[in-house]
Amino acid sequence: QGQLVESGGALVEAGGSLRLSCAAPGSIFHSYGLGWFRQAPGKEREFVAAINWIGTTITYADSVKGRFTISKDNTKNTVYLQMNGLKPDDTAVYYCAGGSGSPRGDEYPYWGQGTRVTVSS
Repeated sequence: QGQLVESGGALVEAGGSLRLSCAAPGSIFHSYGLGWFRQAPGKEREFVAAINWIGTTITYADSVKGRFTISKDNTKNTVYLQMNGLKPDDTAVYYCAGGSGSPRGDEYPYWGQGTRVTVSS
């Protein structure tokens, strides 16, 4: 099925913005929901946002609602996570995943390697 490849992670100051990208193989992009998860140092992985395969259902974690936006470009097989108003608590490795489109990480069989986001205070 190939790999999901994330990019866009960086060091940014609190209040700043970043856009993460995830390029997915067509077989995954057009058949599965796509989600973003994150894992902060010393913490368990947590759900961030997801979009179903057709793009009609979008879900966000309460902690990022109003600040983060997930979207997908069907011509580029790419899903994005626009992150605005970043906080130090957003510091984590962000993972893109292909699966059900739900907030449950165990419903995603395909994962990328992650991209690191560090938010300085």
